This record gives sequence, C-alpha cells and structure tokens, in this order.
Amino acid sequence: MLKLYNTLTRKKEIFRPTKDKKVGLYTCGPTVYNFQHIGNYRTYIFEDVLRRTLEENGYKVKHAMNVTDVGHLVSDADEGEDKIEKGAKREGKSVWEIAKFYTDDFLANLKKINVKKADVVAPATKNIKEQIILIQQLFKRGLAYETDKAIYFDVSKFKNYTKLSGQKLKEKIIGARDEVVVDPEKRNPQDFALWFKLVGRFKNHAMRWKSPWGAGFPGWHIECSAISAKYLGQPFDIHAGGIDHVNVHHTNEIAQSEGAFGKPLAKFWIHGEHLLVDNQKMAKSAGTFYTLADLEKKGFNPLVFRYLVLGTHYRSKLNFTWKSLEAAQNALNALTNNLQLTTNDKIKTQSANRNLTRLSLVKLEKKFLNAVNDDLNTPKALAMIWQLIKDNQIHPKDKKALLLKFDQVLGLGFDQIKPKKNQKIPPKIEKLVAEREKYRTNKQFIQSDRLRKQIERLGYTLEDTAAGPKVLRK
Repeated sequence: MLKLYNTLTRKKEIFRPTKDKKVGLYTCGPTVYNFQHIGNYRTYIFEDVLRRTLEENGYKVKHAMNVTDVGHLVSDADEGEDKIEKGAKREGKSVWEIAKFYTDDFLANLKKINVKKADVVAPATKNIKEQIILIQQLFKRGLAYETDKAIYFDVSKFKNYTKLSGQKLKEKIIGARDEVVVDPEKRNPQDFALWFKLVGRFKNHAMRWKSPWGAGFPGWHIECSAISAKYLGQPFDIHAGGIDHVNVHHTNEIAQSEGAFGKPLAKFWIHGEHLLVDNQKMAKSAGTFYTLADLEKKGFNPLVFRYLVLGTHYRSKLNFTWKSLEAAQNALNALTNNLQLTTNDKIKTQSANRNLTRLSLVKLEKKFLNAVNDDLNTPKALAMIWQLIKDNQIHPKDKKALLLKFDQVLGLGFDQIKPKKNQKIPPKIEKLVAEREKYRTNKQFIQSDRLRKQIERLGYTLEDTAAGPKVLRK
C-alpha cells in the first residue's frame, strides 16, 4: 500500500489514483537559461523514484513536464529581465539558441543520472495558445485584470490562495510590499503577471506572440497550468517539485487552474527538500555552486551522485560535501563489485536448501517494497540491498535477480553492469591476500586492514565471501 506525504494536507495519505491503475504525474521542469545545478538534479531524482515506485506498484504512469523557455524573470515578483534573454546577452547568442542548448544539456544529464524521460516534455513556447485560452477563462471568472503593462491575476478574489503554503495572506502582502514597484496600476502587491505587454522594459523583448491584449509573452506561472491541463486533464493525480516552489509558483498554479475551472488541480502535492553545500545554500561567490559537469571533472560518475541522493529521505535536507560523495562512490563501487561477483562466481552457498533461501528472498523483497511505499523511504530501501549483499546463504543467481528487481525502483544502473572477465592476479597480490587472510582469521584486524588498503592502492578490490577472499582489478 503506497503512502505519500501530501503538502496540501500536511500528512501522509494512502495513494489512490483518480482512474484505476492510471496515474497522471506532472513535474516542474527547468528554466533553460543556464546549466542546472546538483540541487535541481536532486529534485529530478526523487521524482524519478516516485515514478518508478508507482510503476512497481502496477500503475501506468503518464508523466508530463514543462520546459520554461520564456517568461521566467530574474525575480519571482515579476521584476527584472527574462532569464532566457539574460542568458542570450551573457553568451552572445539568440534566445532560441540558448533555450535549445540548455534544454539539450539538461536532457543529456537526466540520462547520466538514469532519470526516465517524461512521456511529454513541453516547452512553454510550444504551448502559447493554451496559455492565452486559460487567461481568457480567468477574465470570464473575474480573476484577471489588465493594465497598460500587463495582465494580472487578482489574488484578492481567489479564496484560500495560500492553502498550499499555509502562509497567511497578510504575511504575503507585507512581503510583496517590500518589492520594487514596476507597475503602479497593479491592484494588490501580491498579484502576479499572466501576460507581459511589449512596453517599457519589455519593448524589445525577442520572444513575442499576438494576443487579445496586444503582442507580448506569458508570465512564468501560467505555462504549468496550461500544459498540465492539456496533457493530463484536471484534476490529475500528482504534482511534484522542489520545496522552493511552494510559496510562489505552485501557489499561483493552484490559483490559476482552480480559479479558471472551479475544481482541484492535483490530488497530491509532493515536494523535495533543499540540497545544501557544506551546510550552506549553494553560491557562486563562495565557489560552492556545482553542476554535474563539476562532479565529472573530479572523476565521479553521475550515478554516484544518485546514490548519495538516495541515502537521504527526499523530505530531509541533504548536505553535500566532497567527502560524502567519496563515501557514496566507495559504497556504489562495492555494490557493483558484488554484482559482478554474483554474475561470475561459482561459489557454493552454505545452505543446501535453495527453497529456504527463496523464502528469505520473498521476505526481503516485501521489506524493500514496504520501504519505498512508505513515502519513498530510499535510505531504508538501500539498507535492504546491503542486507541482501551480505547474506552468504543466498544463491548468487537469486541474489543478482533480486538486486536487479530492486534497481527497477532505485535506478542505479545495475542492469548495465557487465561481469568482469577472469583476470590473472599477480603473485605479489596473491601473497598479500594470503597474508591478510591469516591476520583476519587470527582476528588481528589492524594488520588485516593495513594489507587491504595496500592491496587497494595497487589497483585491486577485495571481497570476503563464504568461499574465501575474492580479488578483482578495479
């Protein structure tokens, strides 16, 4: 039974889809004006585990994701320039070139961290018509108004505007009043833009479309409402994203969609927590703003980052350090080596009754599913993998089969691991292994650990199995 924490109700709830065995999942995509940082990718990994868990439970998932390639200003408060235009100026390229380049980079990186591509990847610029129609509907419902500069959503006319965040509207108004006023005709400080006109600071905006209110371009929030309705209908089952979207972006999505159609946008709202670097927010000025490319330059496979992410529950803050990434690399290497051993090994298990070991496999599989079904508890699910790895009673073929099944949810790429060919171990290494085994048998663990490290420095890994030590070249 799958349970998920619903931000809207602030509690874990049993998941029941709107349509039997069919799930509509919407996730907020990237703003493609620059490289995504590793905090962004933490969110996409948790959303991928969510999708895989739904599929493991037998649901057919239709996953839609937007790509923000217009309308996201440098401030959530409708201030500053469009991020895509800012990126174009920075690199001396057209806005279209910028959007394509960073969209392609983003999709390539999703492959590297083994995130399944959404069934629908919808750029905002390909769905302008739908956004205009939605704004027209908001006018009909008396929730939108026009000024000389823009079209706005009137927050004061929508009840329970802050129900997702739990923030009091008065607090939001006070925060909004601290913003720079860019449109004196704006009725309420917290009202947000649905459409920008080509006047003032946006007179020369490169991306522009015709509309009933004159040429212009959409605001950031309207695209998600229009795209989710187009591809998933309303209401759909799950809307997921980062915790940073709760107070503004997702709150505005709900106002737009429910205001236009008078029914809920999504049944479940699921949010992943922040990734910190050395217990601080990532900052370019401090040199702690990292991309996947930065990790790769230091020799880390992007799947190591995925393993690191899975080690912390998605609703808890994750503190990134290079030391923690190294630990994740060591753990993933150990899992990989064990999987290679289960593929190559002809070791005899201590148990003569394979049926008994299969009973323990069933129990372990149930524990694993219970873990991921308990609000995507990936740390506990990883513990089940290690429990399986360390159980020398289980036949290697059974162990491998269950590891691959677990990986259908965790997505660590075990299905891509190929067995290492038998390699001749140099006499020098064999001698060190034999000496180390003597120390280990005599429980002289300090000497044993010293020799293990020496073996590893020479380019080999050592695994203790029921049949004795196994040596592999790194």
